[in-house]
Amino acid sequence: MKTIKMFVLLAILPMGIGSILYGQEKVNGPSKFSAGVMAGYNRGYGMRADLTLQNTANELPFELRFGLGYTILNPGNAADARRIFINNATNGEPEKKGRSIDYRLDFLFSKSIFGLPHSYIILGPRGSAFKGNFKYIGGNEDFDVTSHQWGVGGGIESHFKMKENLNLVIALGLDFYLPSTLHGHDTSYSPDNDNVNSRNDNENNDVPFTYKDADKAIYQPRFMPFAMIGLTFGL
Repeated sequence: MKTIKMFVLLAILPMGIGSILYGQEKVNGPSKFSAGVMAGYNRGYGMRADLTLQNTANELPFELRFGLGYTILNPGNAADARRIFINNATNGEPEKKGRSIDYRLDFLFSKSIFGLPHSYIILGPRGSAFKGNFKYIGGNEDFDVTSHQWGVGGGIESHFKMKENLNLVIALGLDFYLPSTLHGHDTSYSPDNDNVNSRNDNENNDVPFTYKDADKAIYQPRFMPFAMIGLTFGL
């Protein structure tokens, strides 16, 4: 229930703000759908696919877009992750990989940007499913650290018509995600420090590790700047 309330709140806020600031520039015309694909930087290499409902009912001052993204990113400090989630062993050659799957609802408000007419201010709620994998070759350790987060994001984008029903899109922006519980092996660390099976820090008089330690070691999404380019196709 708390998760649903958070998503609803994050959806309503940008809708209200954008309606007040940019509502007067809505585009007239029949409603239609478009699909898009984008790729570029998103704190790592990112890809995104989306579906847009344009000019909703010819009444609302924004367009709606639903998107799904996949980003390859640095999951964190392998040595610290092992100490915080597994044990104090130091043997083995570390390997690591990370990814984030994000899902988003965008409100697109038509607004001329830098003199470019077909441009938008973007605001909306975000969700993220993060997984970092840490493997120690020769050390017999292979484990995942995961988290699920909610957030909000915004940006600007411009559309350049290439042909009928085909546009080139350039987008810049920033997504922000709230801290969330980190799960790894049989251990978890929560923002309120209601932790499960927390390990002891052998470099600090065996004081138990805290969420702050885990969050510093694991690079779950927090600030996610993006610069992407792609295409939209009219449906």
